[in-house]
Amino acid sequence: MNFIVNGITQAFWMLVHGDRQVLQIVLLSLAVSGMATLLSLFVGIPIGVALGLNRFPGRRFFVTLVNTGMGAPPVVVGLVVTLLVWRNGPLGFLHILYTPAAMILAQFVIAMPLISGFTMAGIQQLDPKLRLQIQALGASRMQMVGMLLLEARLPLLAAIMAGFGAVISEVGASMMVGGNILDKPEL
Repeated sequence: MNFIVNGITQAFWMLVHGDRQVLQIVLLSLAVSGMATLLSLFVGIPIGVALGLNRFPGRRFFVTLVNTGMGAPPVVVGLVVTLLVWRNGPLGFLHILYTPAAMILAQFVIAMPLISGFTMAGIQQLDPKLRLQIQALGASRMQMVGMLLLEARLPLLAAIMAGFGAVISEVGASMMVGGNILDKPEL
């Protein structure tokens, strides 16, 4: 028990005194998780909007993929991304294994289904008459989507928080594809 108390005390003092190595780790973690969340927003929100607004053949399959991705264990995601970016993998030519770029990719795969799912749910919970009213007022398709996203801003905020929370708190996938990247802060 003394070991745990000493470790927590030492960690606290390292944070308080601004240990260079601890600050470097924290900044790298924030940069990687922030970039993965940002990329997930650019991909996940359009997917969520498309699934929330449209009915098309195969939609149920894509909704199932999003829902499955929301529950994917981070270590499994890390294994899949590792196999993809391994030297002989399909993305091996990028040479990003054990770099922050690989960590961003793994965290993107974790966050994107969450953001898509929350966006889809947020769009679907809006009153269907709102969409008709916006169209009746002469809005283009893009203007309508923009207004619907504005109305669904709280679920979108929840999507951003869930995506960032999932990637900043996970360790399995990041360690698997990033390894020990001490003194490699480049992105």
